[in-house]
Amino acid sequence: MLHAEMIVAAMRAGKHVICEKPFAGYFGRPGDPQPIGKHVAKAAMYERVMAEMEATRAAIKAAGRLFMYAEDWVYAPAVAKTVEMLKATKDKILFMKAEESHSGSHAAHAAQWAMTGGGSLIRMGCHPLAGVLYLKQVEARARGETIRVVDVTADVGNVAACLAPQERQYIKANPVDVEDWGTLTMTFSDGTKATIFSGDMIMGGVRNLIETYTSGGSLFANITPNNSMLSYMTDEQKLAGVYITEKVDRKTGWQFVCLEEEWTRGYCQEIQDFMECVATGRQPLADLDLACETTRVQYAGYWAAEEGRRVKLM
Repeated sequence: MLHAEMIVAAMRAGKHVICEKPFAGYFGRPGDPQPIGKHVAKAAMYERVMAEMEATRAAIKAAGRLFMYAEDWVYAPAVAKTVEMLKATKDKILFMKAEESHSGSHAAHAAQWAMTGGGSLIRMGCHPLAGVLYLKQVEARARGETIRVVDVTADVGNVAACLAPQERQYIKANPVDVEDWGTLTMTFSDGTKATIFSGDMIMGGVRNLIETYTSGGSLFANITPNNSMLSYMTDEQKLAGVYITEKVDRKTGWQFVCLEEEWTRGYCQEIQDFMECVATGRQPLADLDLACETTRVQYAGYWAAEEGRRVKLM
């Protein structure tokens, strides 16, 4: 909730800024009925977030400092290879399907809209959403086209609400006024589609995936899980000090072991890009436009889900 204020203050002090997600969001205003996720209209949230975001964008432009959006999916090796193939082939992306899901956040604040700006769809779904938007722009530049998102549909829900307390041993989703399940579909100006899914009730570790279906083939970016290393172990106690992967409830049985996680998920490459940008003055791969478009589509999705209709973005 402090991102906009801190970004502007830092830039006015002459500093470059690295900003984590979300770039902007709705976290409530004085007088809002509580809890805001149940009582503030998503259309109003959208309008207020867009206004704040445009004011922040203008302040960034006026400051003349670098804004670097810390979206690691853009830098993940599997996504980077997808980019290389799209640039080489110039194939048309017809459909993308992307997901980030796991068994729920252990942070209590994740249950409240006022603390997170939404539920699973923004807290995790912002990553696959940004990845999809980035890949579509890679395609557009490779083909000499202009492609934008023209409309959004979405659905959200609380699917774990049906569980009795004794059934919540492994699933940590317990929202107050946010969703634990969400799906968002966008239509691009070239008529193609992309669908984003995120859920807080998916066991077996974190799922970070982008499937890209083009006029010339199919590209599956399995950030996590992937099969670089598989293990089958039988003694949980002996593995107490061994890291396997995030968000698994056990280390025994078959496991997808995450190797060099900082590299696999793109964190190292992200910081390398940012430091090169500071040194040379060039713009980062994950930039202000990506941050803004991710936020715009995200809140259009919440608006569409609440009103049960297609929201046009022109």
